[in-house]
Amino acid sequence: MSRLPVPSLVVCLAAAVLIALPGCHSGAPSADQQIRIKGSDTLVGLGQRWAEAFIALHPEVFISVTGGGSGTGIASCEEGSCDVAQASREIKADEQQKIKAAIGNDALEYVVAWDGISVIVNPANPIHQITLAQLSDMYTGKITNWRDLGGPDAEIVLLARETSSGTYAFFKKTVLQLGGKLKDADYTDSAILSTSNVTIHDEVAANPNAVGYVGLAFVDDKVRTLAVAHDAKGPFLQPHTDNILDKTYPIARPLYNYLAHAPTGVVKQYMDFILGPEGQKLVTEMGFVPVPKPAARSGATHGR
Repeated sequence: MSRLPVPSLVVCLAAAVLIALPGCHSGAPSADQQIRIKGSDTLVGLGQRWAEAFIALHPEVFISVTGGGSGTGIASCEEGSCDVAQASREIKADEQQKIKAAIGNDALEYVVAWDGISVIVNPANPIHQITLAQLSDMYTGKITNWRDLGGPDAEIVLLARETSSGTYAFFKKTVLQLGGKLKDADYTDSAILSTSNVTIHDEVAANPNAVGYVGLAFVDDKVRTLAVAHDAKGPFLQPHTDNILDKTYPIARPLYNYLAHAPTGVVKQYMDFILGPEGQKLVTEMGFVPVPKPAARSGATHGR
């Protein structure tokens, strides 16, 4: 699989806060006034907005928000190098086992928002809808030309997230493997891998023959989303709020925060904030779908 150029997506919010709120701190912050957040690149922008809003209320707190992928965040949870792991996929059983072996208990899971993975094409592309089976055939290399989908005689430029991405893993299981029906299905080597939703968006916006998938928050008028159906009978649905919340959109998913321990102190304050009205309002402002009644769950395993 090929790779697109890697953009700089890592954000250290603590540094930004020092610029935005000068004079609020004297010396290094104590450990109990710091929150380290790592993980999903899909969630890194929302995590930054949450952190900025929380720090506006609690200027004594330092928060760092970095990406690197859901797997990176969950591994950091095991290693103790983060307080909150952001993930765009559910934790895997082996990851949970490693955390339990390392710290003696399961990670605590919070659903913090909902998302619809959006299949995007260039506005000049005449294709408007697609089935999961057609998407699977595209991303496994069985369909390589747009004419096979009723489009122009042009080679499909296939864009995907990199392997550490939770979106990569969720799309593979839900779309390429059709929810587990094709367990051996995998990405074709011709797929171009990218570390970010932004890079995929920009390539699709510039290339009439490109197709990719991104989180709902990364869709704008420079690209167009395809309506997706489970099969040719339909219905073909767009990733709209109602379709995501009632799970009729075929590629709807929850977005998670994982914590190694039950939150206390400023971490608990932060989690209460992002799951409360103000935090969930920011979910909507960032283009995701808020959770009506968010809840924590310990002992989370994959396949739920």
